[in-house]
Amino acid sequence: MRRPFALLASALLVGALAVPASAADGSEGADGSDGFTITDPRITESSGLAASRLHPGVYWTHNDQDDGPYLYAVDGGTGRTVARIALSGVGKPRDVEAIAVGPGNRIFVGDIGDNLGGTWPHVWIYELPEPKELKDQTVRATQYVVKYEDGARDAESLVVHPKTGRVYIIDKQEDGGHLYEGPAELSASGTNVFRRTAAVDLWATDAAFSPDGRRLAVRGYFGGIWYDWNDGDIRRKGRLNVPLGQGESVTYTADGSKLLLGMEGADSPVRAQDAPGGGGESRTPSGGGDSAGTGDGPAGDTLKVGALGLVVACAALFGLRRLFRRS
Repeated sequence: MRRPFALLASALLVGALAVPASAADGSEGADGSDGFTITDPRITESSGLAASRLHPGVYWTHNDQDDGPYLYAVDGGTGRTVARIALSGVGKPRDVEAIAVGPGNRIFVGDIGDNLGGTWPHVWIYELPEPKELKDQTVRATQYVVKYEDGARDAESLVVHPKTGRVYIIDKQEDGGHLYEGPAELSASGTNVFRRTAAVDLWATDAAFSPDGRRLAVRGYFGGIWYDWNDGDIRRKGRLNVPLGQGESVTYTADGSKLLLGMEGADSPVRAQDAPGGGGESRTPSGGGDSAGTGDGPAGDTLKVGALGLVVACAALFGLRRLFRRS
């Protein structure tokens, strides 16, 4: 995916300004619930992340652009790939940006990025059954053609509601995007038109539903927001702390207790934090409130440090941009 100048400049500041997500509270959980590092040298642009429910502790990911239609099953305990899945029945992917697991252990892959800045005549979604056995194999997928009711656009966020199976996309715009709702059922024989339903106050790079379908977490490069789903009439509830840099992915753990936030790059880290507002079908985190960045307690202190770093980063970016304009 072609990256804007501001993002490339910010990458130079990540080492000094990166803010780790909230540390795990020490409670026992599935593999990966405390975070991990993706170690497979073939995965250099991890651009989506989805927790498996069929294989607890396993996370599905993919490269932004690859030499083929591949998915990788990563063990959250070791960070190692335990299976690579090749998709058949689809064409050559253009810009794969998102992955989600829907009802019935169906995997949805969003080939929804737009390297031409929102001018592709259509994009694609691929659907396949999650393999029952984790081994290198080829799985046949269904390919869906997708258009937006208000014209072509770039997007990196695709979510599937865990109860209804309906697919949603959030487009990627610096001044904030929008939630687009797909048809009740996707059709492989025609064009699936996604319609705009709500504003999303973020330059979104990925999103995820909580396992119970009641929360929607959206992340960007510099921050995140979580919403009450409210049957699609989303209501903003609080902020998410995210590591600064090439942040491309987010998923809830299968039990809904944690959020995992991933990055692009070789040996990319996946950071864990408590899920805000009670993330799923397990206990609400201690205190029952937004433990991921409301501004109070240790998370709030981290947010203040991150905000200070962001101010410095923004100042540097504006300075660099002015220099480039003069050259």
